[in-house]
Amino acid sequence: MSTNLDVTNATQIQHATGADETLNPKTDKDRTVGPLDYIFMWIGDGVNLGNMTLGASLVVAGIATLNIFQTFAAAIIAIGIISAIFALNDRLGYRTGIPYVVQLRMSFGQKGSIISSLLRGIPAIVWYGFQSWIGGTALNEIAKIVTGGAFDNVAICFVVIQLVQIVLSMYGFHAIKWVETLVSVVIMLALVYVFGVLLTSHSDVIAEKWVQAKGSWGLPFFAFIMMFMGNYAAIFLSAADYSRELKSGISDTKRGFLYFLPILIAYGFTLTIGAMLASATGITNPVKAFAVVVDNSYITLFVSAFIVMGAVAVNMVANIIPPTYVIQLLTKVKFKPAVAITGLLALGSFPWVLVQDSSSKGLGMFILIYSAFLGPIVSILLVEYYILRQQKVNVPDLYKEDGPFAGYNPAAVLAMLIGAGAAFLKVELAWITGVVVAGIAYILLTKYAFKDSKFKKGTIFDKEEQQQVA
Repeated sequence: MSTNLDVTNATQIQHATGADETLNPKTDKDRTVGPLDYIFMWIGDGVNLGNMTLGASLVVAGIATLNIFQTFAAAIIAIGIISAIFALNDRLGYRTGIPYVVQLRMSFGQKGSIISSLLRGIPAIVWYGFQSWIGGTALNEIAKIVTGGAFDNVAICFVVIQLVQIVLSMYGFHAIKWVETLVSVVIMLALVYVFGVLLTSHSDVIAEKWVQAKGSWGLPFFAFIMMFMGNYAAIFLSAADYSRELKSGISDTKRGFLYFLPILIAYGFTLTIGAMLASATGITNPVKAFAVVVDNSYITLFVSAFIVMGAVAVNMVANIIPPTYVIQLLTKVKFKPAVAITGLLALGSFPWVLVQDSSSKGLGMFILIYSAFLGPIVSILLVEYYILRQQKVNVPDLYKEDGPFAGYNPAAVLAMLIGAGAAFLKVELAWITGVVVAGIAYILLTKYAFKDSKFKKGTIFDKEEQQQVA
């Protein structure tokens, strides 16, 4: 399917928006990411220490809460749902080339989209700084080894890694494409080596504590699925930011496969190694477990390099572009200055405080609060596009400052709050609860409340009212 807009529509958009052209719809000729690049991008995002820790968390007091069959059953179910939501929510961005911050206007309105975009942008900036600090700490370890202990300054390494990421990000998806390809290949090769070591030297204990564990098909099983999906909640919310860069002509089914395959490879491998490390050593911290399993003088260098590359890979995909678009939307600045501002804000997020033991509870609370809003927002976007508007949206209207999407949509804001409130009732099932409740609430509020709302125009309820009048 071609994503080119006609000349009239393109001209309307160019005149209607005061923001940088980066936020304008991507045309076919502007799209540079092919299917293989897309796969490597998501592999690079998935192979990191955080996801390995997720696998290690399955082992409690030396025994796995899920055995190997339950682990992979939960993972495949979660990945299947994630891929389906990705392919559904990325469709508008893929077909029209608009970014997530513009897609939000369809449901929340131009002013309302500011609130919902900040709920995606602010956590991304905090995680950008957090991942960079972890990467800077690892880079400092490498520097100490290379200099024989002469250099030891985490703060300088943090600034260096942040500056490198800012410069790379200024080249947009051109840089992300090759950085993710390089990182994913290097890390996957390293993980194959670790997997071989674990299989040849620790297979008996791994079989006893993980493979043959009794496990559970109850709440721990479903809680793991929700935790798995929670890891992707922010990313598939802004799916349009990625799909708009993908070359045209790829069917919805194939795009779903472009998510399913790399996520399965990356998560499957890192989860497996995390669980194997924890089973073999009894240590849930992968960094410390590595040191026990791979007993040689280069272990620190290896682990540190893994952490640095993993941190950069995650930031390049998940934590830089989305908040950059939000900053462009709010300030009307160009793309490159917005990338720099995003990086400086991440520097000022005080990530060194977040890694302290005393602040870990606060970080956990922060994650819980913002993630409760992500499920409801994606639910509202899907309901809007597929049910209320039946996949028919006039893109130029989304860019008009005084157009039909000006102001804010009270039904969407209220549905988001209702969904988030429901999500807090059962933390283990927060994501799915928020999705279901917010979706139902949005349909009911749009149909029965705010009867004179202009956001009904073009929806199925607008057609119903017109038929009743006729």
